[in-house]
Amino acid sequence: QVHLAESGGGSVQAGGSLTLSCEIAGYTCMAWFRQVPGKEREGVASIYVGSGSGSGRTDYTDSVKGRFTIFQDSTKMAVNLQMNSLQVADSGMYYCAGDWRVNCGAWKIRPEFDRWGQGTQVIVSS
Repeated sequence: QVHLAESGGGSVQAGGSLTLSCEIAGYTCMAWFRQVPGKEREGVASIYVGSGSGSGRTDYTDSVKGRFTIFQDSTKMAVNLQMNSLQVADSGMYYCAGDWRVNCGAWKIRPEFDRWGQGTQVIVSS
């Protein structure tokens, strides 16, 4: 299955910012996960871009609240993850994922998304 197209990432000093982007490809729930060697993949942020009362609903893991923002871009074809005040602990491989689950239910505890990106590296140095 073809990967979701994602872009962004790179190297930045602590306190800096990066923006990741991922195509929506018709899915209703989009999320970003990250993984570092030796640790399990962690859910970072999700957004429900489907219709209904939950449209636009976002969720974040506690460690990024207030620093990261996930949003649908103006074309409605992609979701972006704006990452501000980056910390060394934010370093890792970031993967976007798409699924059709309603309101992105249980997105962190059931990360069996339908399609994934290939991953983009984020390196934050002190």
